[in-house]
Amino acid sequence: MALILIVEDEMPINILINRNLELVGHECVSVYDGEAVLEIIQKYTFDLILLDIMLPKMNGYEVLEIVKEMDIPVIFLTSKSSLSDRVKGLTLGADDYIVKPFEMLELQARVEAVLRRTNKEQRSFVLNNIRIDLDGRQAFLNNELVDITPQEFDLLVALIRNRNIALSRERLLRLAWGYDFEGDTRTVDVHITKLRKKLGLDNYIKTVYKLGYRLEMLD
Repeated sequence: MALILIVEDEMPINILINRNLELVGHECVSVYDGEAVLEIIQKYTFDLILLDIMLPKMNGYEVLEIVKEMDIPVIFLTSKSSLSDRVKGLTLGADDYIVKPFEMLELQARVEAVLRRTNKEQRSFVLNNIRIDLDGRQAFLNNELVDITPQEFDLLVALIRNRNIALSRERLLRLAWGYDFEGDTRTVDVHITKLRKKLGLDNYIKTVYKLGYRLEMLD
């Protein structure tokens, strides 16, 4: 889980980003103008900032100049789509640049990539009596090491990083097997069955009718 600051003046977009990132396990704080960032970063230690450029009171470029001194990764979220704007944002020190409108799955993937690159990503995952060591690629049930294959682990990681999101079998194939995999979607079903049995995940890995699967962790 990461603590993420969302700086976006359009309230519906801010709320949507907040809800989606919290669904996959992150904690989010929202502000709606540039000046508010200066106050909030004194109260919290953020792992990542999602930053609009066209903000009231202080624009995103000005905010970036201040927060980059604090070694906080920044992803620009903006409607400024020209090449010159993207080059400017990245040159100033942003870690990524996403143009609106964007898909939430893309945003989540970009967030995880930046967290991994800056060594701020989640290192372990705990679900009741199950513990997953993401660095060591090991799974434990009741503190006992469970024998799972590398492919089963890759699938489990894909579910963890997209928890509470319904993923199609095709998307799980891309996430866990890669784009060059030539098998069919029944492979996903077989591996899901094995994960459920080995880790006792029957109540957590939900089948989504005519689509795929979801790792459910709703309160």
